[in-house]
Amino acid sequence: MTASILTEDHGTWVEITLNRPDRLNAFNDEMHYALRAALEVARDGGARAVLLTGAGRGFCAGQDLGDRDPSKSDGPPDLGNTVRTFYAPLVRLIRSLEFPVICAVNGVAAGAGANLALACDLVLASESAKFIQSFSKVGLIPDTGGSWHLPHLLGEARAKGLALTGEPLPAQKAEDWGLIWKAYPDADLMAQARALAEKLANGPTLGLGLTKMTIQASATNSLSDQLEIEADAMKTCGESADYAEGVASFLQKRAPEFKGK
Repeated sequence: MTASILTEDHGTWVEITLNRPDRLNAFNDEMHYALRAALEVARDGGARAVLLTGAGRGFCAGQDLGDRDPSKSDGPPDLGNTVRTFYAPLVRLIRSLEFPVICAVNGVAAGAGANLALACDLVLASESAKFIQSFSKVGLIPDTGGSWHLPHLLGEARAKGLALTGEPLPAQKAEDWGLIWKAYPDADLMAQARALAEKLANGPTLGLGLTKMTIQASATNSLSDQLEIEADAMKTCGESADYAEGVASFLQKRAPEFKGK
């Protein structure tokens, strides 16, 4: 049986590919478990960045509705349990990783697939890619953190517009709106994404991880609270080998060699 998740170790970073291309990489339970396991292996194995993408012509079409078809069971599926068991833990895991998670959206990103991308730290997309909050088409609400990320990134008007209408958002407009980091020509996407993963993974990843956590914390903090978090994080960074190396390389006019420590 073909693996639903593919991983490629690049030394300092790991590339993870959703691999159900015949289903536009839609989630079934097996792929959920495999993706979480791959992220945990990357974390526990000392990876300093992760690149997430999809196989074939799309990134991820969200939940495989064939696995949650009410007509195929004795009663309606408990979709709340699906969210609590699979999607919520996945978002929490990505947000908790103390290194950058890059997402390369190589085609359609619909439903939970769109919001999986938004849970990542830096989202790159091919110019042909589209982000679709398709939940409203089947009587559902945005999950996988979509009801949080959309208004925080876009504001309430655009969040409701996308969620209520289910209209596709092209990648270039997603960049213009600030929903994603950058859109690239289709042929350039993966080269750009891999170059970014390589650059970040060989950077001062202790500081990059703390940058990620500090910015994420700001969503629920006051300015006063955030200033304290900044001070604590700066203390940690200032005591790191990476900071010492960064200062030394600057003064010596050479390229730094960061270790993520």
